[in-house]
Amino acid sequence: MTEARVKRVRDAVDGVLLLDKPVGLSSNDALIKAKRFMNAKKAGHTGTLDPFATGLLPLCFGEATKFSQDLLEADKTYLATVHLGVRTDTGDTEGQVLETRDVTCTQAEIEAVMARFRGPIKQVPPMYSALKRDGKPLYEYAREGITLEREARDVVIHKLELVSWEAPFLKIEVTCSKGTYIRVLGEDIGAALGCGAHLKALRRTQVGALTTDRMVTLEELAAHAAPRELLAPVDALLSSFPRIVLNADLAKRFLHGQRLPLGKEPSIAVPTPYEGRVRIYADDGRLLGTGIFGEYAILAPERLIAAPQN
Repeated sequence: MTEARVKRVRDAVDGVLLLDKPVGLSSNDALIKAKRFMNAKKAGHTGTLDPFATGLLPLCFGEATKFSQDLLEADKTYLATVHLGVRTDTGDTEGQVLETRDVTCTQAEIEAVMARFRGPIKQVPPMYSALKRDGKPLYEYAREGITLEREARDVVIHKLELVSWEAPFLKIEVTCSKGTYIRVLGEDIGAALGCGAHLKALRRTQVGALTTDRMVTLEELAAHAAPRELLAPVDALLSSFPRIVLNADLAKRFLHGQRLPLGKEPSIAVPTPYEGRVRIYADDGRLLGTGIFGEYAILAPERLIAAPQN
């Protein structure tokens, strides 16, 4: 008779880990490893990086998961290496080579082409993507040799700069809106240059207001005696929103879901003129959640913190 397996008891852990995702690991696998190191009950990531990509992958633990959607919507910055002259079926270095061409373009021609991709553009999602058609990911169709029509999407390239050019490798820095495929951007630049291209390397360096400054590797996490000390606080996800501090009475009412007419509370400092999301604190410094600050200085609760934060 075998012994009964003892179920691992996990802890309530709140905070944000800025993980430097390694090459070769899926975002979900990286999350599973980090969650195990933290012995955390609840965790999630804020937008995937392909296995071949590296860099900033914010992982949310506990109460921080309530605010992860904001990072899914946020602009992102990448460093990308585009291999001109070689097309692959996936648009990146993991795919099979479809075509090889000579690369004869000059730096001036490259910069002229890149200028065409700045600002609002249309982008057709790749077949090798997790987008679904009839409940089935596009990459599954692609692996079966099936190509489906895809509607072009509106995305915005806020910044597209040439970092270096050493033929056939083009290194670029891109800041873009949500939903942008850097693989497709690289392919489209190659197509416009007449030689084709695929993405050789990709590293994410910024998500919203989060940067690489406090980023840690899985190795650093595993070696740390107290890995939870590496967590940023929950409100690291909210730093771009104005801050409002409530007194004890208003904080209690806020946590009960009540709308607060802060225009009638001269002792409460409010952002003016401003309408939109705000982060709310008690006067002892505790984060209470987010609210929507609207017309006539009315504060409406949005997402509330239910537990103390680390």
